[in-house]
Parts: sequence; C-alpha cells; structure tokens
Amino acid sequence: MSTDELFDRLRRFPDVEAPNLFAVDAADRLLLDEAAPALEGAEPGTVVVIDDQYGALTLGAAVRFGTEDLRVHQDSIVAERALAANAEREGPAGRYRSRPLGEELLAGARVVLLRLPRSLTALTEIAENVARYADPGVVVFAGGRDKHITVAMNDVLGASFAEVRASRGRQKSRVLTARGAEPGALTYPVREHLDELDLTVVAHGAAFAGPRLDIGTRFLLDFLSRVDRDVRVAVDLGCGTGILAAMLARELPEVKVIATDQSAAAVASAAGTAAANGLAGRIDTLRDDVAGSIPDASVDAVLCNPPFHIGAAVHTGAARKMFTAAARILRPGGELWTVYNRHLDYHPALAGIVGPTRVAGRNRKFTVTRSVRSR
Repeated sequence: MSTDELFDRLRRFPDVEAPNLFAVDAADRLLLDEAAPALEGAEPGTVVVIDDQYGALTLGAAVRFGTEDLRVHQDSIVAERALAANAEREGPAGRYRSRPLGEELLAGARVVLLRLPRSLTALTEIAENVARYADPGVVVFAGGRDKHITVAMNDVLGASFAEVRASRGRQKSRVLTARGAEPGALTYPVREHLDELDLTVVAHGAAFAGPRLDIGTRFLLDFLSRVDRDVRVAVDLGCGTGILAAMLARELPEVKVIATDQSAAAVASAAGTAAANGLAGRIDTLRDDVAGSIPDASVDAVLCNPPFHIGAAVHTGAARKMFTAAARILRPGGELWTVYNRHLDYHPALAGIVGPTRVAGRNRKFTVTRSVRSR
C-alpha cells in the first residue's frame, strides 16, 4: 500500500466529518517529506509522534518508512480514537503505542514528529519535555499550516534547542526543525490564584485559556446560584481547567461534579485545580469524547461552554455533539446551562436537541440559556 492510497482512505471518525473537514492535509505530507532522511532506517522505538490529528503521521511513517514501535501522544482523545480506528482498518495497529506526555513517551527518542499546536504554551510544554527526556541528539520536525505558524514559535523552540530552522513553504505549510536539545526546568503545569474567585487554577500548556478566567466562563458563573438546589450529580462538559466544576462544587456542597474533557491537558489541569482548592473528593475527572462513557439519564445538571470551531474551521458540529451528549446523560427534567457567543444563536438547536430552552441572560458578547430535558 502506498502512502497516497493510505491517505485517501483515512477518516476523521469519531470526530465531526463534513465536506470542508479533512483527515490529512499538506502539513502532514510536508512533515513526512522533511523528516524522510531521519526516518529512513530509524531503529525501532526511537521515533515519537506528538499530536497527530487522525493518524497521517503515525501510519504514514509506518507504511512509508517501515517504522516500528512508534510512541505516540495525542492530547485529544478524539484524535487518539481516530488514529486507532484508522490503524485497525488499514493494518498497522500493532506498530504504535500511546503514552502520556513525559519521560515514558520520550526516553531514547531520536526523531520527533510534531503537529504544531496553535497555543505557544502548549508548544512550550512539549518542547521542554522533549529537551529534558529525549536522546540528546534528538531532532524535532514540527509542522503546520502557514496561517498558524508565527515567529514566536521559533523563539519557543529556541528556548529548548540550540538550532531552529524553517523549511521552504509548500502548499501553505511549513516545517520547523529543531536540534541541539538544551534541557531545563519544566515550567508546566502553572498555578495562579484568581483573586476575584478566591480560586487557585492549575493549567497545563494545552489547556484552554491557561490559568486565566475566560470571559464566557466568567459570565456563566453569574448564573450558578440559579442552578437547581436539589442537584446531586452534575457534569462540567468540556471542563478545561475545571473552574466551572470547582465553583459549582463550592456553590452546592452536596453535589458530586464530573469534570470531563477530550483533552488530556485539560483533565490533568482540572484534577490539579480540584486538589489545589480542597475539592478532590468532590470532583471526579474524566477524559472522554463528549461524556460518552457516562450512563444515559444519570445526571441532574450539565454546564457547558462549547467551542465554536473545529481546528481552524468555524463549525457548529462540536457544539451540537455536546448538546446531544447533554440530552443523553440528563435525567428527565434535568437542566443544561450553556454559554455561547451571541451571534451563534444556538437557541433553536438546544430546544430541538435537549428540550424547552429559555434565555437566562445576555451581555454584549454572550448568551446564557437554560434547557430542560424533555420527559
């Protein structure tokens, strides 16, 4: 099987699939081409792939170069499951193993293929871990689309590596190559006390908004006092660093909160936030794809601050998946509190998917709604 044949068959499933969303892009192809000299004949167990989107890098290396015993870290559990599904269907399922970011992933690594994250903080945490734990001679090939690559990314890599160079652009994509690891202290996770909430927030590099309070969450917090007082089990769906989960646990001392997210960094951050505020016994963390492992009709309330994009594409598919998940896990009469950008007007979707929905509040940027699960 050729690489092109493989790429033609790769799917995004279980992620959102649509005509304008693709499982492979030009950055994946350029990364494999730029790394080809290092991948040719690479010894088993010396190649690491980080944040492969749907399997193009992992399976591409296995098929094109015969790479064995790849170690892979994907922050997104959706990407992790998409890779597994593609590997099972196309054959090389036994050629890689998934590992958390850290020493187990990187020890002895000589080649790292990285899809550049959009966040500089995520890139910082990755670069620091590679420099500390990989082989001293490791070479990092970090690629992405031109519109998402900034000069600051060179600086971030340059803080952990002696040499960083950019490839020629191709099809609006580029690869940064880093050599000469310069190990230093790991700066993530970070901790910050939010005085306005009297809350300590713990954040890994890839966690949305870092240790800060994003403005959508801030607005939704104004409505926690209106959550049903009889709630016993609640879910922070797409929990990020766990601010909503922690504040709800404080607001309702009898509630058991499940903080769930598809991001490994977010779930680790939420667990850290819960522990830092003495709430570890009240908040369970769960890495999952839109609460897929939570039983039907098992929770009383859901809090949700959904994304309005998938990767670089503005798309409502992720929000709709979250609304559908909330409808499934809510008991009849349970409530979903949602905050979203005013221009998106999710009201009809919420009413159709969950049940009767009313606007609880609006400001210049956001709408907060309360939806009640239909019986």
